[in-house]
Amino acid sequence: MVSFSLEGKIALVTGASRGIGEAIAAGLSQYGATCILTSRKSDALEAVVARISGEGGKAEAVACNVGKIDNIKSLFDHVREKYGRLDILVNNAATNPYFGDLLGAEEWAWDKTNDVNLKGPFFMTQFAAKMMKDNGGGGSIVNVASVNAISPAPMQGIYSITKAGVVALTKAFAKELAAYNIRVNALLPGLTATKFSEVIIANKDIYDFAVSRIPMGRHATPDEMVGAVLYLASDASSFTTGSCVICDGGMMA
Repeated sequence: MVSFSLEGKIALVTGASRGIGEAIAAGLSQYGATCILTSRKSDALEAVVARISGEGGKAEAVACNVGKIDNIKSLFDHVREKYGRLDILVNNAATNPYFGDLLGAEEWAWDKTNDVNLKGPFFMTQFAAKMMKDNGGGGSIVNVASVNAISPAPMQGIYSITKAGVVALTKAFAKELAAYNIRVNALLPGLTATKFSEVIIANKDIYDFAVSRIPMGRHATPDEMVGAVLYLASDASSFTTGSCVICDGGMMA
């Protein structure tokens, strides 16, 4: 029997206050994981913690800006002191502060996007892997990238570049950590109804063009990303590492 159970597992989900991160955290908890939810402000996480608790799950909120190394260190100090280990890390936190052409992009947009989307997942993965290794090895790390990593979207060049970096980061860590039975994989969502995509979904012309490229003829909901992450986080994917699972309604087919 293939098991998707996460009973007894400790999971950490970044960017968990809404959208895909919230859906993933709720999904992991439903399968038994105790979830540590992070975002820049813990206040925004309390509603998610309440939802998970109301459904019988276990979760807590911890503020962390993944673009700042001191925040990451404090987060993992907390995880070590309270739980003693980490079994699952989902690097979901991301930002896209600049919607425009690359020729007009300024340094602040490059720095902020890279700090959160690439530097953050790198050091979160590094800290998590060290903890997993020190505890005898074993664990699953899932990086939320984007189909933009494969085919950069118009006016989202910097964001797309960072997501391509996340795919490379996934493969590099997967090779280095395989010896410790730590698996590293990526989820590549297509157009999904989140705060990030509001600018696309709210503009009929842009949305109609985007959907015209999706064979299923619609955008996804955050809940439709959960199944792939559950597979990658659980023992069901015990021989899967360095892989990219694309959930895009057929856009990249």
